[in-house]
Amino acid sequence: MQIRLWDNNLKVRLLGEALFNMLFWMYFPFITVYFGVALGNHIAGILMTVPPIFSIIGSLLGGALADRLGRRPIMLLGASLQTIMFALFALSPSHWIDYAAFIGIGFGGSIYRPASSAMVADLVPVQERRQVFATFTTANNLGAVLGPALGAIFFFQYRQELLWSCSFVLLIYFIAIYFIVHETLPAGANSLKATSSILQVFKEQWKGYGIIFRDKVFLVYILAGIFALVAIMQLDLYLAVYVIDYVPSQALFSWNGHSLMLSSTEILGWVLGLNGLLFVLFILPVTKWLRNWKERDVFVLSSLLSGVGTFALGLNTNIWFLFFVTIIFTFGEMVRSPVTQSFISRYAPEHARGQYMGADSLQFTIGRFLAPVTVFLSTWLPPMGIFSIILLSAFVSIVLYILLFRMYVEEDTA
Repeated sequence: MQIRLWDNNLKVRLLGEALFNMLFWMYFPFITVYFGVALGNHIAGILMTVPPIFSIIGSLLGGALADRLGRRPIMLLGASLQTIMFALFALSPSHWIDYAAFIGIGFGGSIYRPASSAMVADLVPVQERRQVFATFTTANNLGAVLGPALGAIFFFQYRQELLWSCSFVLLIYFIAIYFIVHETLPAGANSLKATSSILQVFKEQWKGYGIIFRDKVFLVYILAGIFALVAIMQLDLYLAVYVIDYVPSQALFSWNGHSLMLSSTEILGWVLGLNGLLFVLFILPVTKWLRNWKERDVFVLSSLLSGVGTFALGLNTNIWFLFFVTIIFTFGEMVRSPVTQSFISRYAPEHARGQYMGADSLQFTIGRFLAPVTVFLSTWLPPMGIFSIILLSAFVSIVLYILLFRMYVEEDTA
């Protein structure tokens, strides 16, 4: 599905989210360091466990309200909240206000995302969704490649200017949503809009989530995703610890008696950069190549590549070997992203699509909670012990995905 043929809603979102993600990656990788310097690493570590809780609440709330009030109002709410919080961060005289603003930014984003994903599902035919979601992932990862390099300069030297830029871009995006984006809530969901009190609205939404979490197929899907993400999320967790602590400084190239030496920290930077670059260059062609694969096979391939690729990191510390296995586990992460969104958008009933999109985000939040256990265990276990746990987690996800698709008869979307 070519971009020029997209609905205007999707074009506006693609441009707006790409710009914002560029700015997001200019501040997000450095926020823990910022609070660590200001408040101490111990306090900063504790503080960083709180935002995921607000992300869970925001995702569930945003998804539920997107089905009741519509996609557009909830996207406007999320964008406006982020705009205000970035401005508060820029004006803040206190590190604690900075922290509150940071939580508010994440909360606004988590409210926005389920409605945004549901809108794609509303507008795009089932057979085209993987490609469209892959296009959005490519745009987002352009920011992940360029943002940290720019943020290393701007966040510490021109932080206020960067935060005001984020606020300004989101304000422009809010205006674009308001004037250009149209509502896509399916007609079948209109029955949910009956007038009632705020308390009654929340009771109905939580009741709806109760029904979702009694859906055995959906629960197995979430559980499989959690185990898969424990392996996938190690890139900025145990992988960083392993490379810095165990990979020695070495030459990237040697010629005529000269060599380009890289320290352990610089090798980590190259690995992270390669991961982001692969996403930008290959997610669209890989998604197109796998478009006729069954979703079960793509999920299994993803878990296998990410688990085996991450495990292989512990077999050799040569820089070119590390690049090779980085390619393997990156492709595992890459093939998964669009299929996850397309699966849940197709599985969810039309009238509850936003709620399912919100509940779907739980696998990422819980995965982010559990994934750091590898860093904690590394105090007692050698690297191959940690990598074995990561591989085991990937294999558990494979078993659960096979079970999932035995429970759920996959429709032919080819």
